[in-house]
Amino acid sequence: MNHWLVKSEPETYSWDDLVRDQRTDWTGVRNYAARLHLKAMAVGDEVCFYHSGESKSVVGLAKVTRTAFPDTTADEEGWVAVELAPVRPLAKPVTLAQIKAEPALKDMKLVRESRLSVSPVRPAEFTKILKLGSR
Repeated sequence: MNHWLVKSEPETYSWDDLVRDQRTDWTGVRNYAARLHLKAMAVGDEVCFYHSGESKSVVGLAKVTRTAFPDTTADEEGWVAVELAPVRPLAKPVTLAQIKAEPALKDMKLVRESRLSVSPVRPAEFTKILKLGSR
């Protein structure tokens, strides 16, 4: 199983929206590196749901429920989407400031390649984020 992080502006599509909808097609990704990450996702992979914008924090845990398929919002061929479903919210959000301050997370793609909307998360990083997000 792999772990990932997806970013969304909460005003566009928030964690609460995902919980309400119970699943969503993760569409609209138009970055080549992020597209490769979407294509690498497998059913059951765990996904950190990150609110970008003002809150800048991991707020929940989702899972991949359908692997890469053509993104219906794309004007060009080759862009893909995956389907995500919520698993659970974190007990407390893990902020970008916390992530940057944590030595074990200093090499996360979120920190090193901050513009990526979809990025891999190493198992130890994933475990640390879950620990930081617990009570």
